[in-house]
Amino acid sequence: MHTVLRSIRTANPGLYIRQADAFKVFDTLFQFEAAERELYRRILLNGRIRGRYIALDAPEDITNQDQDALIGRFLRFGRTTAAVAATGALQASGLSGSDVGLVIVNTCTGYLCPGLTSYLAEDLRLSRDTKVIDLMGMGCGGAIPNLETASGYLSNKPDLVVLSISVEICSATIFMDPDPGLVVSNCIFGDGAAAAVLQSSAAGKKDPTLQFLDFESGLYPEHRERLKYRTENHRLRNVLDLRLPSIASHAIAEVTDRMLQRNGLQRDQISHWMVHPGGQRILDSVQKKFAFQDETLSPSYQILHEYGNMSSPSVLFVLERVLRTRNPRRGELGILVSFGAGFTVFATLVEFLR
Repeated sequence: MHTVLRSIRTANPGLYIRQADAFKVFDTLFQFEAAERELYRRILLNGRIRGRYIALDAPEDITNQDQDALIGRFLRFGRTTAAVAATGALQASGLSGSDVGLVIVNTCTGYLCPGLTSYLAEDLRLSRDTKVIDLMGMGCGGAIPNLETASGYLSNKPDLVVLSISVEICSATIFMDPDPGLVVSNCIFGDGAAAAVLQSSAAGKKDPTLQFLDFESGLYPEHRERLKYRTENHRLRNVLDLRLPSIASHAIAEVTDRMLQRNGLQRDQISHWMVHPGGQRILDSVQKKFAFQDETLSPSYQILHEYGNMSSPSVLFVLERVLRTRNPRRGELGILVSFGAGFTVFATLVEFLR
């Protein structure tokens, strides 16, 4: 008995800003020192990201960095974006909110109590006996622990329909400072949500998309200070160490190799590698570490190019892209891998069923 994926859908806020336009916005609205301005110019105009979806009504609203306003923006856009993704995933499965027995939402870009599940319960018209779980503080890696939590529930309650939602409004953590790590953060992060409908294979429904065979993770607290949020001036401040590409690629290799060994597999038996598109240098480092051909990580590079780094939903955007454009064959294997604050790495081994 395995957890199977019935459907997956993604969504973004309505405002798409190309990187060249983002540079004009930053350059117009903020005062930069020469070196800081040059770093923004170099990343935004010469990088591999085309543009990002941003949870704003208008670009100039980015100047409002009051914490209450940022949390309000996180709630407003996080709720609506997650609801769009979830509604699409349910419709694709032929289900409605009343069929859902468990909703799991992971996020790290805004603190709410109650969490987003309370608001989505209204938007999706969930039943009063629906179980809800809000996962916080897992950073960019959070989508895979979300899926593993769902799988654990389904092993005990195989009749459940689980709605797994990953949503981040990274722009609600905007923090202006000349620190190079913050400049990079302000240049690459975007906003989005992904939702997956999950069931147990024991439920007997026809034509699932894939099944989850195994999960693995790695915890590296010695690198905690290199990737995290900290509180500064009452706001979340991203910490992004420029040495992360090497750290991430080595940790990803360790975690995925451990999972492969446990399942009696070699790397070359994996047909589809779906790596969190955390940044150009990170993907380049992973490609070099694994000696991948250029096309292997193409879906991850594509998502980074079109959306930037949306934090935790990003790896599910990659999965959706693989399903839509790579047409995986029945029986082919894939690995989803993400990493985040902590420093943590999460991976899942999947088998495609269509």
